[in-house]
Amino acid sequence: MAKQQEHIRKPEWLKIKLNTNKSYTGLKKLMREKNLNTVCEEARCPNIHECWSERKTATFMILGDTCTRGCRFCAVKTGLPNELDWGEPMRVAESVKVMGLKHVVVTAVARDDLADGGAAVFAKTVNTIREENPGCTIEILPSDMKGDYESLHTLMDSQPDIFNHNIETVRRLTKKVRAIAKYDRSLQLLQRVKEVAPNTPTKSSMMLGLGETKEEVIEAMDDLLAHDVDILTLGQYLQPTKKHLDVVKYYHPDEFAELKEIALSKGFRHCESGPLVRSSYHADEQVSKTSAQRRINYMKGYETQEDKEVDFNF
Repeated sequence: MAKQQEHIRKPEWLKIKLNTNKSYTGLKKLMREKNLNTVCEEARCPNIHECWSERKTATFMILGDTCTRGCRFCAVKTGLPNELDWGEPMRVAESVKVMGLKHVVVTAVARDDLADGGAAVFAKTVNTIREENPGCTIEILPSDMKGDYESLHTLMDSQPDIFNHNIETVRRLTKKVRAIAKYDRSLQLLQRVKEVAPNTPTKSSMMLGLGETKEEVIEAMDDLLAHDVDILTLGQYLQPTKKHLDVVKYYHPDEFAELKEIALSKGFRHCESGPLVRSSYHADEQVSKTSAQRRINYMKGYETQEDKEVDFNF
């Protein structure tokens, strides 16, 4: 009989003070009134009070609140989703306007029940946000759509400012941690984005503390760079419930700082690394100058040759 893993006590640096002020409660009320979901709530993000209270940023989760996959790290509900809600894109766009966001992250539950993985609704959401909020930059965080690259074209036609797709963990642990998703398929998806839209910054994230080694984390960095990924985020895995995977290790902030130095020295354009860092943490600060220029040109209705050739800097 396998030995049960000893429970590891959460360290002091992971204890945060809640700040449920009027800004936070107001945004929470708005989400319910608009019948919207946020990954901030569904995934029990530890930064929700900072983002909602101080930064007034949020990550909208579209395509419903029920995921067709059952990843062993994720708190989002799993089951058979409802029918598509084509009114959702406008409600998201209206909420972005009410919140006064200058940058928004749009993610979604995995919808393997749909032929396009929900790409059409994703693209409509991006386009509607942009129509209702000129100048707002947009990051998208889709699933792998099971490798359907036609759906990827549908997504990229909406011209997101950042394309984010998370490998979540190292190669060895992928099968244990992620449901259906495959390590190499995620890398290939990120590479395809560069083939479709070479100037669009790409981004990926890993959770640490699931049993990976430092060498495996560095190997994953190399794999991401080999597939032209620009931005990396590293954060501590926190067990949502007792039914989910156990935490094997809590990384010290100094270890996260060291990994950030390694990532930057290897060539990532930007790296967020810390115990409470999540994929969309401080996402508003990660938008490149080129992305902003592309958005200005989009609003004018053209894309200049200079814009096509210029590189971006963080």
